[in-house]
Amino acid sequence: MTVTANKNEIQKIVLDNGITLLFVENQAADLIAARLFLKAAGTRYESPEKAGLSHLVASVITKGTIALSSVEIAEKVESLGASLGADTATDYFLLGLKTVSADFPVILRLAGEILRQPSFPEAEVQLEKNLTLQSIRSQQEQPFNIAFSQLRRSMYRSHPYGFSVLGETETVNALTRDDLCSYHQNYFRPDNLIISISGKIGIQEALQLVKDIFGDWQVPTSPLPHLQLPDILNQPSQTREVQNTQQAVVMLGYLAAAVSNEDYSALKLLSTYLGNGLSSRLFVELREKRGLAYDVSAIYPTRLDRAQFVAYMGTAPENTQTAIDGLRYEIDRLRTTMLTPEELQTSKNKLLGQYALGKQTNADLAQTYGWYESIGLGLEFDRQFQANIAAVNAETVLEVAERYFAEPYLSVVGPVG
Repeated sequence: MTVTANKNEIQKIVLDNGITLLFVENQAADLIAARLFLKAAGTRYESPEKAGLSHLVASVITKGTIALSSVEIAEKVESLGASLGADTATDYFLLGLKTVSADFPVILRLAGEILRQPSFPEAEVQLEKNLTLQSIRSQQEQPFNIAFSQLRRSMYRSHPYGFSVLGETETVNALTRDDLCSYHQNYFRPDNLIISISGKIGIQEALQLVKDIFGDWQVPTSPLPHLQLPDILNQPSQTREVQNTQQAVVMLGYLAAAVSNEDYSALKLLSTYLGNGLSSRLFVELREKRGLAYDVSAIYPTRLDRAQFVAYMGTAPENTQTAIDGLRYEIDRLRTTMLTPEELQTSKNKLLGQYALGKQTNADLAQTYGWYESIGLGLEFDRQFQANIAAVNAETVLEVAERYFAEPYLSVVGPVG
């Protein structure tokens, strides 16, 4: 067992069976939150033929264990006034829980049973498949989701990032209980597990509890499945879907940097400057001044592989081309016009302020530090990210914009116009 800590009193302990325990003691409230991350999991580990598998596992895993039924699990959680649920993302799988301090051992033990001994009842698998298919159909009726889906497919093609977390109708229909069992056997193992705990509990008590529940979990003799991903190639294209909608959705997408890239911080600042809030450049220029947009923003998610930088707008159908030109102008401008000191500092203040607000609760802390660890950034990324943002200058922003924003992918959904 190895123990490390950083300046913020976040402690990291690696157990003999490979489990990583992250711990933050917070006595402010009589609550404890925990996030159990499987770092080699999530949609990044799905083949195109199995798209949606991680989501289906997350939907079913809390619906039964070898010893407990779905109803018994739900009743146990509700009787304690606790919360417990699973989720998946592009780069990880997650089981989250929150409860008062006195009930934490009971809920963590239940979480351990769910992680280690899910039964994946056939009836629950079929029910969740049906619900997922309903969600997919619902998304296929929403212009924003249609536009984003076709943009994502154009940018990533056969890479797992090109598929919805929900999967596709054909792939979800084909998933079986055996697929869920195989996924569990491959990825649910102690050397792939991070347990992040924050709340009113001491480190020794938390450590002993984790050892009692998970300490006898043995590492399988077989290694984790080898991940082979297709290359992400930058081949900008245009996709349009004609629909008789009241507004058109326009999206420009650019293949940008992964979180480990040195350009990540500058791109985060650019996303904040362009599309974060009512004072953002896109909102002021395209909605307030020109009245083009019903909705306008920019997004740049944190990803292990190359992320997409997206600027989007909802507009009147007759303004579709004007909206495309407006978005393109504002992004092209970043390649030729340096941000003023005031614009740069405002964007830094906004980004770092929102970052600080995102770490207020025990659940926030457990999520943030567990997430950093799960995608290989480590505990120091919390401090390093803030320092990196503060250090970005206008010259770097200009260079980064020129490097990534040359030619966009375009996705449009709406009436002909």
